[in-house]
Amino acid sequence: MAASEPVIAVRDLGVRFRRNKRGRRTVKDLFAGSARRSRPGEFWALRDVSFDVRPGESIGVVGRNGQGKSTLLKLVAGVLLPDEGSVDVRGGVAPLIEITGGFVGDLSVRENVRLTAGLHGMSRAEVNRRFDGIIDFAEIGDFVDTPYKHLSNGMKVRLAFSVVSQLDEPILLVDEVLAVGDKAFRAKCYARIDELLAEGRTLFFVSHNEKDLRRFCERGLYLDKGTLAMDAPIGEVLDRYNADYATG
Repeated sequence: MAASEPVIAVRDLGVRFRRNKRGRRTVKDLFAGSARRSRPGEFWALRDVSFDVRPGESIGVVGRNGQGKSTLLKLVAGVLLPDEGSVDVRGGVAPLIEITGGFVGDLSVRENVRLTAGLHGMSRAEVNRRFDGIIDFAEIGDFVDTPYKHLSNGMKVRLAFSVVSQLDEPILLVDEVLAVGDKAFRAKCYARIDELLAEGRTLFFVSHNEKDLRRFCERGLYLDKGTLAMDAPIGEVLDRYNADYATG
């Protein structure tokens, strides 16, 4: 495993956002070679971040709110593009980043399952074969023909996890979604993640739940002020993170 090629290779990654509509970069700015300087109203969400992820690794991403964790997952998922550096992902990604991501409010649950699974590359025959299992896992059998927008947040979480966890993609991205479901459903999610890890899937997991991080992850990435402050075994990373913020 250690000698295998990385499934995620991040090199000198940087991404910046605008706090407001002022300070936008112009074409003149780009040709002036000012790519590494922030303009007024801009800030670097991530800067100079580099790491590799090997097949089958379980990575926990930790840090306070606003330190770039969710941004990093969106870059790995291909939702965002970097301003600097590169993110090379070798293999398909099953993203569980936003519970409403990819679902259409006016479509029924049935239609959304078929659409979302299809967009992730699942054939129609495969969707049909797995459909009942997806609905049963989500525990929403009475709402199959209900418009998605009428589901509760808990139902939306269950449906999103159920669909994504049925994908055959080798890389699973999870961002805090397990904190939303009820206790019984979280237990089902934990068991499913255990199954996926046993199959050799790669897990990229953002959470503030230390217990979950220690359970699922072997390695940790600690983001602080948009930079990679530490890359080490998850226990060491959490100890460092807790020590840094012990006084609040």
